[in-house]
Amino acid sequence: MSRQHITRNPALPFSDAVLVDGRTLYISGRLGRIPGTMQIPESVDQEIVYLMEDLRSVLHDAGMTLDDLVSLQIFCPDVSLWEQFNAVYRTFFSGPLPARAFLGSGPLLFGARFEVMGIAVKSAQ
Repeated sequence: MSRQHITRNPALPFSDAVLVDGRTLYISGRLGRIPGTMQIPESVDQEIVYLMEDLRSVLHDAGMTLDDLVSLQIFCPDVSLWEQFNAVYRTFFSGPLPARAFLGSGPLLFGARFEVMGIAVKSAQ
């Protein structure tokens, strides 16, 4: 079994993702931080956009797209944000959506409202 670790910041105690056998990508928890900072934007919608753009970027680093996602877990301390999350989330997909769980959680790092982790499988070429 081969493993390729995608690590953007080696100072952090985790890899952003791990690609196994060149095909299956395990994605660490992602937050919707303002790019280049550790800050979460005040706008819920902007946080979701940053979160999805960050997820897309990690997939790109592994040679994948959002279409390669097969499963996502979204953690949220306020499940009343489910519909608002979905409204922005859906704009990032044009085809079938990945399997997904939207889970109530305790507080998230940096005051984030959402954290997503997932699995992607590279489409057969």
